[in-house]
Amino acid sequence: MEKIKEFFKMDKFAEYIDVKLLEVSEGYAKAKMEIHEHHLNGVGIVQGGAIFTLADFAFAAASNSHGTVAVAINANISFVTSTTSGTLYAQARENSKNPKIATYTVDITDEEGNAIAIFQGMAYRKKISVDSFLS
Repeated sequence: MEKIKEFFKMDKFAEYIDVKLLEVSEGYAKAKMEIHEHHLNGVGIVQGGAIFTLADFAFAAASNSHGTVAVAINANISFVTSTTSGTLYAQARENSKNPKIATYTVDITDEEGNAIAIFQGMAYRKKISVDSFLS
């Protein structure tokens, strides 16, 4: 799993908005994002795109955790409630996997475990190894 962690250190957008990968194992990943002022929208709540990016990052880590490059082909998110501060967590779990397609659910919560959003994603599994991107 160290290779997957190294692979996701190359995600420049996640780095830019302060998303951190905490855990990864086959079919599972957990990431966090400490909320800062730059994550807030015009009405003072965390911008939906920031929450989506956190969820998408966890989804990407879980879907690539088998060592084969996987890319999103569909994703959707439902926002359950809003938040303005603290830390958000995204836990991605694999629902199904075959040689070409895999599905995942990502639960986004605050530090108290309250549901913030639910993300579902479908990944296309390519015939390329994650190792080919590591030097």
